[in-house]
Amino acid sequence: MKRLLASNRSVTRSVCVEGNLIIRKTTKRNKPAAQHPGTRSDAAGKAVNNVILLSLPNDEYNLLRPHLEPVDLPQHLILHEPGEKIEFTYFLNEGMTSLVALSGDGRSVEVGIVGKEGMVGMSLTVGLRREMFRAIMQMSGRGVRMRSDVFRSLLLETPVLRAELNRFALVQGMQVAQLAACNRLHETEQRLVRWLLMCQDRVDSKLLPLTHEFLAQMLGTGRPSVSLAAAVLEHAGLIENLRGSVKILNRKSLEAAACECYGVIQHFNGGLGLK
Repeated sequence: MKRLLASNRSVTRSVCVEGNLIIRKTTKRNKPAAQHPGTRSDAAGKAVNNVILLSLPNDEYNLLRPHLEPVDLPQHLILHEPGEKIEFTYFLNEGMTSLVALSGDGRSVEVGIVGKEGMVGMSLTVGLRREMFRAIMQMSGRGVRMRSDVFRSLLLETPVLRAELNRFALVQGMQVAQLAACNRLHETEQRLVRWLLMCQDRVDSKLLPLTHEFLAQMLGTGRPSVSLAAAVLEHAGLIENLRGSVKILNRKSLEAAACECYGVIQHFNGGLGLK
């Protein structure tokens, strides 16, 4: 006579021979390893550091994980162009993306930035399949991407992800409005300080690989103005201008020299996992 003793963790098979119970074999039912917040990996097994992805409950993250393709994101790589169909959404693990508004005469100005706290391709969350701004890698990094059609399908099954993206969209909208005010009301030097601080908040490094020409494009001003402002900051001992990069020397003094826009933006960013 055979008896089957089962539990959630194991299945035990026993055989009764001449009144004696002999245990033959115990087979454990192994559950798939759960992806716990803070120790997550993408479809290729590489570590994930994106704040939004780390905040998701296990059941939602496990739905997304098979579709999270790891990607290297070199500096100046364009992720989206305005008006073009969005092929992928991007969740950065490191590095920084600039959202840039372009004018018909070729001029540009940065209207937002995204690091590991957010997602690139937010138009998809409200059913739009095309972006309004250029998304360009300001600082190289890495992350994961997901096909837009898969993302839109899974968004219906992931309420916590929708809530996190809604919150990020609200904060990003506030950021865009504050940057517009800053670009209109403050001098180049203050805007440069604010921008350098926002960059360092996302890359967590004293060395920022940025040329003055690229800084001028992001701030919507001329290169001579940026070079002059950077020289003033260097003379004050706040930064060091190196070839192709800027080094932060005195973070606290740089914060003291920033306009109030940085404090406003920082207040909201604190809730997104930025320092």
